Amino acid sequence: MAGISTHVLDVSLGKPIAGMQIELFDMGTQPPKLIHRARTNSDGRTDTPMLPAAQARTGDFELRFWVADYFRTPDVFADIVPVRFTVADAAQHYHVPLLCSPWSFGTYRGS
Repeated sequence: MAGISTHVLDVSLGKPIAGMQIELFDMGTQPPKLIHRARTNSDGRTDTPMLPAAQARTGDFELRFWVADYFRTPDVFADIVPVRFTVADAAQHYHVPLLCSPWSFGTYRGS
C-alpha cells in the first residue's frame, strides 16, 4: 500500500483528536500546491488518505496541522505545525502521525 496517511493524538489527554484540520502540500512547486485538505474523525484519522495510493509519487511534501484552532486555549504554544518530509520510494506507504498537546508536538514515520 502506497500513499500518505496521518493521525493525530492529544498526549495531554491520551486520546485521538477529532475535528483537527490537516492540509497536504506538494513542496516541489512554487508556490507550494495544496493537494488535499481534511479533518480528523473520532479516531484521530482522516476518512481518506491524504494522498491515495493511485496518486503516489516521489517528492517533497508538507503536512500542516491546525493545532491552535483545535486546542483554543490562550496559552497554546503552536499555531499551525508544518511537517516536511520526502517520499523517496512511491511504492512505500508514508504514515506521518502528530502527537501534540497545547504546549508541545512531535512526529515520526509510522506504519
